[in-house]
Amino acid sequence: MSFTPTAGVRESRQPRSPSRVATAVCALVLALAMLVTGYVVLTAYMVEPDGPWDKQAVANSGVAASVGLAFSGVMALLTWLFSKARWLGKWWYAIPAVLAVAALLRLTLLAPEL
Repeated sequence: MSFTPTAGVRESRQPRSPSRVATAVCALVLALAMLVTGYVVLTAYMVEPDGPWDKQAVANSGVAASVGLAFSGVMALLTWLFSKARWLGKWWYAIPAVLAVAALLRLTLLAPEL
């Protein structure tokens, strides 16, 4: 008979590893958000004025870029939440960062001119 002292000894618990289902759901949510945001930013780049009278196209491009920037912010917050819970890795921050830079460039340096 062997004696194993367990009274008063704490078990060392390792942090729980994220489940595959949670990781897949988070990745799917961010992938869908990435597609929507990418489409909005792409739309901002596709809108070009037909001539010096087409102020509506310039306004539409600015609105699409602003919405894309806002969506990038939401994606960054979701990424922060998911990576804080250790469901996703830190490299997921690159996607909203790239889309935010693209939207900012369309709002500033690459804005359509009349």
